[in-house]
Amino acid sequence: MSEGRRSADVIVIGGGIHGCSTALHCAMRGLSVILIEKDHAGRHASGVNAGGVRQLARHVAEIPLSNTSMALWHRIGDLVDDDCGFTSDGQVLVAEDEEDLGNCRARVEDLTLRGFHHEELIDAAELRRLVPAVSDACPGGVVSRRDGAAIPLRATQAFKRKAQSLGAYIRESVRVTRLVRDGANWRVETDHGAFLAPRIVNAAGAWADRIAADLGEPVPLEVIAPMLMITARMPAFIKPVVILRKRKLSFKQFENGTVLIGGGYLGRAIRDENRTVLDWGKLATNAKTVWDLFPIMRGAPILRAWAGIEARMPDDLPVFGKSAKHEGVYHQFGFSAHGFQLGPGAGAVMAEIIATGSSNVPIDGLGIARFAAPS
Repeated sequence: MSEGRRSADVIVIGGGIHGCSTALHCAMRGLSVILIEKDHAGRHASGVNAGGVRQLARHVAEIPLSNTSMALWHRIGDLVDDDCGFTSDGQVLVAEDEEDLGNCRARVEDLTLRGFHHEELIDAAELRRLVPAVSDACPGGVVSRRDGAAIPLRATQAFKRKAQSLGAYIRESVRVTRLVRDGANWRVETDHGAFLAPRIVNAAGAWADRIAADLGEPVPLEVIAPMLMITARMPAFIKPVVILRKRKLSFKQFENGTVLIGGGYLGRAIRDENRTVLDWGKLATNAKTVWDLFPIMRGAPILRAWAGIEARMPDDLPVFGKSAKHEGVYHQFGFSAHGFQLGPGAGAVMAEIIATGSSNVPIDGLGIARFAAPS
């Protein structure tokens, strides 16, 4: 594998879990791949998120992709030669009151009518069996029993290493500056020279709107900075990941006893400086939710807080699939702070589309054309 390699069947722009997964699955199909990443693989959203591996509470348009991905998570060690720290103790959506539980019931009934059965309504007794430390005021919720969590940076790096082992050429600390059509190829111009391929994948995360705009497909992408906190070690008291919808919360205890607290409260992202600014008031609100629902946590010291840089679309759905304007261009971005679980499956589906022209996994409603200006 030459250091000077400049052309391939596919160029993937972006080295998060999505870009690395697509590079891996393209290589598994025998395609030559160059992946270009401006920093290092997993530097932003893919390496610093909460690591939730959930089918629970997804938009219906994402469920087929999520189902495909979950099957891969449950054999992740075979796929990337690393278990990625994946554990499957389920995820529980806790209803805080009867109104909340009614919304959960309606959600599960709707999914059942659509043919999806991964979400299960649970009563107060089953909630306490799964999450003994939860407040007695909570009347039930929903569980997705095959869900779990993994270690984000470890997973992203595992996909990168496996892709490299199959021949993918990974170029890190290389910044894309322009895309130009060059005969049958796309010329990807960078600060380290140009690369050529007939097919390119825009998996550039919070910078993907700039790639799309360069291609004449502007999108209303918002750059966000979801915040997380982690506590000191505590005695084991919870196995599933817990989420809320009425108040924002994502809550997970690791094997070492530390507890990760998130849920989507946002700091400020300064993407051109690769940094974020935390909002301590919102973190305090996040901590208050934990205080209210988990009395056992009231004495837990919070050791650290941080935020990643991610891309959110107005409808909270990713941009996924073929370009609406150009042959050989594919988009895979805008996962709106819930894309980590989708990474393995999205890469497999994207590689299938690139190699064969289509996929049996429905991705209706995810295309970039939904943001095109009316003609």
